[in-house]
Amino acid sequence: MVLSRIGVIARTVFLEVIRDRILYLVALFALLLVVANALLPDIAAGAQDKILLDLGLAAIHLLSVIVAVFVGTGLINKEIEKRTVLVLIAKPVSRAEFIVGKHLGLTAVLAVLIAALGLIFLGLLAVSGVPFELGSMGLSLLFMVLEAALLVAVAIVFGVFTSSLLATLLTFAVYLMGHLSQDLVAFGELSDNPAVQRLTNTLYLVLPDLERLNLRNEAVYGMGLLPTAPELWGHGLYGLLYTALLLTVAIAIFSRRQF
Repeated sequence: MVLSRIGVIARTVFLEVIRDRILYLVALFALLLVVANALLPDIAAGAQDKILLDLGLAAIHLLSVIVAVFVGTGLINKEIEKRTVLVLIAKPVSRAEFIVGKHLGLTAVLAVLIAALGLIFLGLLAVSGVPFELGSMGLSLLFMVLEAALLVAVAIVFGVFTSSLLATLLTFAVYLMGHLSQDLVAFGELSDNPAVQRLTNTLYLVLPDLERLNLRNEAVYGMGLLPTAPELWGHGLYGLLYTALLLTVAIAIFSRRQF
């Protein structure tokens, strides 16, 4: 019964988001790639293949982040502001099921979006004769889904107790800091101030290390740069566990809210 209720919530979110002009992003992405493929030979001076690979993966990543942040922050907050959360909670649905269902629904949307954009991108590469390694491209797209799921969890955490605008800003801040967390530790090691070192180490422990889920450079420059299989499993498990931790925090906060 629990899985059934979660499934209903996830399916509802999936259908709502898919209808909400998300598919226009696919058309925008395809148009961007066609234009880039036409212009790059004139301006890239022989490096157009690598630039096209980098541009395509970066565009897929950026679009997934935008959807995860802007839609994710409103998943719970929108229900609270419209007071529809009262109707949902009055039904035999626990707050934990509500949070998990919302997260799974949007994560499914992002997985479909990334898969669709990835297929379009690979099709264009094949038609254009641009060489690429399917294995590294597939891993890069899979880890984008993991990062998007983690960002949705971050957005939900902020969305359960702040306004949509503040939640969006905070989620973007976590995204940026998450990709800079390793640089923060390196900066702290260069400092002679113990307080700075403690601060940077604490930030690294608290913030998600999103660079663990970034395999775009490896997809562009070849399988030889990929981490080893145990490292890849470790990075993937890290993303899943961090997402589960964030959802636990969101459930704890949401359970204490009075409506």
